[in-house]
Amino acid sequence: MRRRRAGRSVTRAAAGVAAATGLAALVAAAPPVHAGRGGSSAPVSGAMVTEWMGAVTGTVDEEGGVTIPEEMVWHALVSTAVYNAVVGIEGRYEPYRWSARAPRTASSEAAAAAAAHRVLRLSFPAAAPRLRAKYAASLARVPDGRAEDEGVAFGERAADHLLALRAGDGRGARVSFPARPAPGVWRPTPPDHQAFTTAWLGRLRPMLIDSPHHFRPPAPPPLTSVRYARDLAEVRAFGAKEGSVRTPWQTETARYFTNVEIQKALGDHAARHRFDIADTARLYAAANTAQLDAVITAWDAKLHYGTWRPVTALREADRDGNPGTRPDPDWEPLLPTPPHPDYLSGHATTGGALTRTLTGLFGTSRIDLFLSTKSTGATRHYRHAHEYNRDVVNARVWGGIHTRTADTVGNAIGQRVAAWALERYFRPVGR
Repeated sequence: MRRRRAGRSVTRAAAGVAAATGLAALVAAAPPVHAGRGGSSAPVSGAMVTEWMGAVTGTVDEEGGVTIPEEMVWHALVSTAVYNAVVGIEGRYEPYRWSARAPRTASSEAAAAAAAHRVLRLSFPAAAPRLRAKYAASLARVPDGRAEDEGVAFGERAADHLLALRAGDGRGARVSFPARPAPGVWRPTPPDHQAFTTAWLGRLRPMLIDSPHHFRPPAPPPLTSVRYARDLAEVRAFGAKEGSVRTPWQTETARYFTNVEIQKALGDHAARHRFDIADTARLYAAANTAQLDAVITAWDAKLHYGTWRPVTALREADRDGNPGTRPDPDWEPLLPTPPHPDYLSGHATTGGALTRTLTGLFGTSRIDLFLSTKSTGATRHYRHAHEYNRDVVNARVWGGIHTRTADTVGNAIGQRVAAWALERYFRPVGR
């Protein structure tokens, strides 16, 4: 939108700033409601999208053995198929790498359910009975007839198209990272000494950016640098399991960010701000694909630089050649160290991608997210993007599992990934 030239109207405009500011924030956070398809003039609720996105985790990780970064792959795939199914009927936003359109009479609710169901059922056949029951319950809420049939057919087409796009994308491929006991180089960490089994994420074909190394950051600080010594001293003091200088609130923050329920928070935001089905589908697809590409970027850096974790660095500080560090052979972190290198932090990188996606979609720094966590059951309200970014960065240092550099650089890279993506994907039609 063009800015008006300053002139005589400036005084009058300034007089209304206070009243307009609050209204603008609400308008930016709640996109206009549009009439739905399927022969109805009423807006189509986004509840169908939210319900099916809520089913992804239980389907993908039924037994609780899938890591959060691996689970993000499926959130991105399902939400993108649903997005294409919905906007191919509702319009308003550009589909993701697809040009198909459905009849305007088709039901976008039926399409959303069909797309999510098909991606999950074809990818996880063991879950078919439970998915079939959920799908039947979803379609029971859609009036029988031509609109439902057209919506189902188009949703299945959207799912098949998305799965074809992602065929051979590198999911679960064998990608080795030979552990070497050299100073500064990652190796399996105590107590379990697990191998870097998710290394394939660093070679996964991205959904939005051009390649896994598109936003690869510069190298981390050298072992002999002042910054490296400062990073290590901070994590030693604040991230220790015993004898830490953390406050109770800092300990709670570290534990809080181990498993934050992002999908639930997105659905809650969409419902409270009365997003219709197109805006809800766009919110999930943009946030999930940006976060997945942020994971890929972080894992590419982990593979490329392969830096050791704080627990190894502190225990073997006598080998780093830095006079500003000292070894602590018995040091333990507050949280268990995940089995992959330090630089970049996956949580901090995806956190930056999430907040930048939300501010880009909403047009304001106010993200208004109520986020609960499975680890402690706590819920926090993040009003602004910088609050979430601050906490997700600090949490990994206070948990003793990342250096601050791995977090701050990761968070900035995640924001860059999302900003780049939103300039090219999920845009309003005609932009």
